[in-house]
Amino acid sequence: MPKVRTTSLSRRGLLAAGGAVGLGAVLAACGDSDSKGSGSDSASSSAKAGTWTFKDDRGVTAEAKSTPKNIVAFTGVAAALHDYGIEVKGVFGPTKTADGKPDVQAGDLDISKVEILGNVWGEFNVEKYAALGPELLVTAMWEKDALWYVPDESKDKILKLAPSVALWAAETTIPKAIQRHEDLAASLGADVKAAEVTDAKTRFEKAAARLRAAAKSKPNIKVMIGSASQDLFYVSLAKMSADTLYFQELGVRFVEPKVNAAGFFEELSWENVDKYDADIIMMDNRSSALQPDTLTSKPTWAQLPAVKAGQVIPRTTEPIYSYDKCTPILEDLAKALENAKKAG
Repeated sequence: MPKVRTTSLSRRGLLAAGGAVGLGAVLAACGDSDSKGSGSDSASSSAKAGTWTFKDDRGVTAEAKSTPKNIVAFTGVAAALHDYGIEVKGVFGPTKTADGKPDVQAGDLDISKVEILGNVWGEFNVEKYAALGPELLVTAMWEKDALWYVPDESKDKILKLAPSVALWAAETTIPKAIQRHEDLAASLGADVKAAEVTDAKTRFEKAAARLRAAAKSKPNIKVMIGSASQDLFYVSLAKMSADTLYFQELGVRFVEPKVNAAGFFEELSWENVDKYDADIIMMDNRSSALQPDTLTSKPTWAQLPAVKAGQVIPRTTEPIYSYDKCTPILEDLAKALENAKKAG
């Protein structure tokens, strides 16, 4: 895992490293809900004099003389834009694995056709970025005004080169996050009324209905949200993440950890990993987190009721916010609930 500073980056860095909870494991100071865009009224694409504008979730309006074409984005955001037909020139963030294959966060991006400016936390090649002639930088936002995977050390240099857009990835829900990515894609020229988009939305709504029904049919099944590192196991609070907050709204019951001072997750030693009863465990699927098949050396892990019952499923901790990519997330959890039995 990437090393993490113990200063202001500690929470965001832990999140990026997979040692924290995933989506939404950030400060309560992320900003109140009034500051967050939740629909198309928060976006603006101006046609006057051929200019382009977009109001992002910081409340900042990005402006350009024409619709940006040379776009650089955080990998997951780039993958979402790709699903709407908007391609980027460069990416930063987890893009390829050690064996050269696309990272889970790359979605359907052809990673051979984009310039990778940085593949891990703290990496961002400013010189390569400048050489691309960027017209727009797009990334996620986990805490107010903090640009995801844009290093603090080089942020000022980076932001001087092109307008930037930040979209909330924390303390929102999947539908709201998808809408904001769709707003941006539309402003960049995407046809959001195209059949593939509307059909994907229909499938998403069907999957949401299925998950709601599954949760209602299994009111006694409790789900734990986990992320594993070599030394610690992290249990996250559902309401702080776009995915699990939405699942909660659909009726899924989650373990509620006794969170630390930051208020978003609880760190457990492996000796205490059995602190909470859970029938299903959703495990952080990012390449920076230890995966269940690597935890066999942890005796306490093997003894967990959910593990014994074979009720451990992947969690797409940083979803790609398009209807196409979020639908399987809902379907997989619905299937897990439909098939789940009390494990403890």
